[in-house]
This record gives sequence, structure tokens and C-alpha cells, in this order.
Amino acid sequence: MSFNTALTGLNAATADLNVKSNNIANINTIGFKGSRAEFGDVYALSTFGNSNTAIGTGVVLNNVAQQFNQGNLEVTNNSLDLAISGNGQGFYALAPALDTEQVLYSRAGAFNINRDGYITNSSGQYLLGFPVNADGSVSSTALGGTNPIRLPVAAGVPQATTEVDIAANLPSTALDIDPIATPIDPNDPTTYTNSTSSNIFDSLGNESTLTYYYQKTNVANEWNVQVYINEPTGSQTIVPFDSGGQTTKTLIFDPALGGALDGGVTPTETYDFSGLSSGAVDLSFEINFAGSTQNSAAFTVLDTDQNGFPTGRLTGLDIDDTGLVQAQYSNGQTTNVAKIVLADFPNPQGLKQIGNTAWEATLDSGDVRIGEAGTGSFGLIQSGALETSNVDLTKELVGLITAQRNFQANSKAIETNNAVTQTIINLR
Repeated sequence: MSFNTALTGLNAATADLNVKSNNIANINTIGFKGSRAEFGDVYALSTFGNSNTAIGTGVVLNNVAQQFNQGNLEVTNNSLDLAISGNGQGFYALAPALDTEQVLYSRAGAFNINRDGYITNSSGQYLLGFPVNADGSVSSTALGGTNPIRLPVAAGVPQATTEVDIAANLPSTALDIDPIATPIDPNDPTTYTNSTSSNIFDSLGNESTLTYYYQKTNVANEWNVQVYINEPTGSQTIVPFDSGGQTTKTLIFDPALGGALDGGVTPTETYDFSGLSSGAVDLSFEINFAGSTQNSAAFTVLDTDQNGFPTGRLTGLDIDDTGLVQAQYSNGQTTNVAKIVLADFPNPQGLKQIGNTAWEATLDSGDVRIGEAGTGSFGLIQSGALETSNVDLTKELVGLITAQRNFQANSKAIETNNAVTQTIINLR
């Protein structure tokens, strides 16, 4: 029996060495969780045996327990490198294929975009996300409603301009111009006092320029404005108001208000114009002159803005700490794509390891619980960082020495038992 007892000790020391060796081998594996060998003693007793004098018969490996404490975070420059931070719980949910309902779980957050636009890891597993509404809120938190996250394949859709803001300070010291003897002529600088421009877009994303010509009239504190648009041919065409085809907007300023627009002046006008390119919807946009002033300062553009934008191409991704994935386009627009799913279990140590730092749910792990980052017990998601292995290398190296000593001690026990046995055999 003593041989068998010492043999169980050798097996236990070997298992301990194997576990520690595996931990050390994965010291640089992203998202790896170290394990420890857990042992139990063995006693062989009959039903009516005396436990007070029982001698143990060795040791048995009870469990290789996974340790799910958080590893250190390593900052990277890749927005698709993700780490669950804040010592919060959670695993990324992954689909091994597009046509399967199987779900795997991992803490390794090194992701990339495959050729079909899906977010995947190096093993080709697809990152799952919740569908989101236009404002980024989650529309469903059921695991069955999640989908592999895929970036929009189409370019950013253009938007026609419907609102234009233009505010300028007009110099009160400028020379007066008689608007009846001298109407505004874009080709004659002597017919207008100042000019500026801004860009607009039609429904197909084609860009054109609006040019504003300001004329200080011979009526005190009164300015006329005409707006011209550059057609695709390059020629300028005056933009008419929608009310009766008028082409001149009169701005009246109140000197008692420091040169602000007179309260009786409507600051907005609606302009109609055909599409800038063939097939585009006709343009109808409102120009707002609110904020314009007239004082002794020089001509200055105080504000210019408009709400249209051209066709965009995908330029990047942004992932916030709640896991919201946003596609960024060259036209300055963003689109909410999905929100990354986080999963947790009542007993993470019951998860089944399947390799490539991935786990499967088991009966021992309990039913999966899913949610959003930053809610409940789930940690936040840090983009541009990776969670390194949680293995303490110094501790493992010391453990190797201990396991080696244990192996040597059990080997010595076998050697001693062999000597005793040989002595008995040699008795005469």
C-alpha cells in the first residue's frame, strides 16, 4: 500500500506541475485565466473501521479550478481592442459561425473586421451585439435576439440641406448705395458692400455654394441681401424666395438695441431651387439671418452653419464604455450599429474550457445572464486596451519549486519503501 500511496503523491505533484506549466506557457495569452490544482486526501475504511487509527492511502486531484480575477490592462492604439474594466464581471458572447445558435464566451477582446464587415476574433468567431434604436438605446436584451455585429456596407447616405444659418456684422460706416439706381450685380463689386458664402447639398450629396451679397442702402440702418447659387455648370443663379418670386431680403437694424435686428424683421426666408444635379430632388431651404448685427466694427461672419451633408465613406469605429458601436463616415456623420453583449454566470468556474481562451456553458456554470456594460454587476468596456493573462509569474515560479520538492519527496518515499521491501526479501 505504501507504494501506491507514494505513487498518488507523484501523480499529484505531476498534475500540479502540469497546471503551473500551462499557466506559465500562457503568460502572454490575451484574456487567459490561470488555474490551480486542488487536492483531497484519501482514506480506505471498512464500514466498521476505526477512524481513529485509520492511515491515509494517498491524495487525489479533486479539481483544476479556474481563477477569474481580472488581469492587467494593456493600452493599445486599436479601437477594436476591447477590455472589460473596473473589476466588473462579464464575458464577450461569440458565435462560432453565422448559421449556428451555439454561443461561446471569452474575456479575450482582440477583434478585427473580416472581409464581410463582421467584427470577429483571430479564431473567426463573431462578436454578438444587441440591436439598437437610432438613439443608441437597446431594443432587445434577449440572447435569442442578438446578432453578429456587422458594419454597414453602404456609404453614409447624403442629406439635402433644409436649414442654413448665416449671421454677419455689417459695418455701419459703409457708404450708402441707392438700390433703385444701382441694383445688386454679382459681377460688379461697386453694386454691393460686402459678400460671403457657405456650402449646401442636394438629395444626392452634390455640393454647391451659396453667395450672399449685402448692400447698404441709402435708408438709415437698412441693408438688402441677395443670395446666388453656383449651378453645376459653374454659373451663378439668383435664388428666389418661395413667396411671389422675390429675390431681395431687407434687413433693418435697431440702433437702440446696439445694432441688433429690428424686432419687426422676420429673420428667416425660404428659398426654392431645382436640384444641383440630374435626378436630385428640388431644393427648398430656409436661410436664417438671426444674429446679424450692424455696428462700427468691420464686416465679420459671426456664424455659418447648415444641416446637409454629402455621401460619406466609412472611416472608422468608435466604441464607448457601454459597448455602443458607432460607425464614423467621412461626411462627419455617425451611425449607431449595435451594443456589445456581456454575459455572466452564477458559477464561472463551472464553464467548460474549449481552447482559444473560450468557454462553453455547462450545468455546473448555471444559466447565462446577459446585459449591457456598466449595468448590474457588469464592468465597463474600454476600447483601445486588452486584458492580459491574470497569471502571477513570480507565484507560479515559486510554485514550480514547491511542486518539484513534492515530487522528489514522494520519489524518496518510493525509494525507502523499496529498500524496506528488499530488506524483508533478504531475510534468512
